[in-house]
Amino acid sequence: MADSSHTPSLGMDRTEDRPVYVVGGGPGGLATAAALRAKGVRAVVLEKSGAVGASWRGHYDRLHLHTTRKLSGLPGLPMPRRFGRWVSRDNVVKYLEKYAEFHELEVITGVEISRIDPAPDGRGWLLHGSGGRELTGSAVVVATGYNHTPRLPDWPGLSSYGGELLHASDYRNPGPYAGKDVLVVGVGNTGAEIAVDLVEGGASRVRLAVRTAPHIVRRSTAGWPAQRTGILVRRLPVGLVDRMAGPMAKLSTPDLGSYGLPRPDTGLYSRVREGAIPVQDVGLIDAVRKGKVEPVAAVASFDDGKVVLADGSSIAPEVVIAATGYSRALEPLVGHLGVLDERGRPVVHGGKTSPSAPGLYFNGFVNPISGMFREMALDAERIAKALAR
Repeated sequence: MADSSHTPSLGMDRTEDRPVYVVGGGPGGLATAAALRAKGVRAVVLEKSGAVGASWRGHYDRLHLHTTRKLSGLPGLPMPRRFGRWVSRDNVVKYLEKYAEFHELEVITGVEISRIDPAPDGRGWLLHGSGGRELTGSAVVVATGYNHTPRLPDWPGLSSYGGELLHASDYRNPGPYAGKDVLVVGVGNTGAEIAVDLVEGGASRVRLAVRTAPHIVRRSTAGWPAQRTGILVRRLPVGLVDRMAGPMAKLSTPDLGSYGLPRPDTGLYSRVREGAIPVQDVGLIDAVRKGKVEPVAAVASFDDGKVVLADGSSIAPEVVIAATGYSRALEPLVGHLGVLDERGRPVVHGGKTSPSAPGLYFNGFVNPISGMFREMALDAERIAKALAR
């Protein structure tokens, strides 16, 4: 997205004009900017790439939202009905582009913020940007994304491994892997869907390395989306939801223990609170039962061109795809402000700010079972309400 007529120029210092700066032009950042604009608060979105929705543009081709279209719209603009119930990656990108245009958002592209400090005069915040820019804002909303920086485990022997290895962030479609033996490492939603994609795309063999067995849920049962259940139980006690989820899982999903993918021995909502969202089934169950996706033990190390698994066995796939997640990478930006927990996550989000950093807000750093787009939309409204006061 090129700079528009609504985009201000960015000089070395803007102490005479202190908008709310929103760092990140993804759904969380755009939603916050639109909600602020609706409250009469000027917001300027700073996006390091050349267009809004950069992370969505880089996702694999077959990706669809696991949440319904109706429950995934951002403030002030529903997703079009023609996008269908489960919105594709390309349509998410189109929606974000239209969203910025519809709300006439001020978006600056090509500006990366490296550090945020309190303004020297004590009024607001000083943002250090690429090209030596220093921008002063009355408040700052950080919305750089939950999936910011690809994370690759430091497996022993990895540095000398000569085989083909890529992070899931670099995977686009199964075309390059047709006829190949592929190991997918990680059984979150991304790893599960890539494994199914590889099977359907003609890979000769697909194995799925599993460290911790996931909870698997149907994306929709008799027309009822799993997201609506997530919304209903969002505020219930963790133990209660865990007890409810066990019998429901036995009714809705088969036991894959004999195939190497047993039911977890920890509660579903307990795992969610630790950051492990259930895997929504988009073909994994059938692929495992038919032997097309083979669960294997977790990766322990790499040795002489082979992958050594936690059970002591070794395999020699032609390709290893690491669906091993992402880090928030917030430490260089705000780590010095006392606003992150021991895992690098913001201690507050939405309309709350940390006592050590009043006026610094976060959106998009939780991954709830009620749907990320929905929660970003709600947090955007909360941030706007807080700042409008």
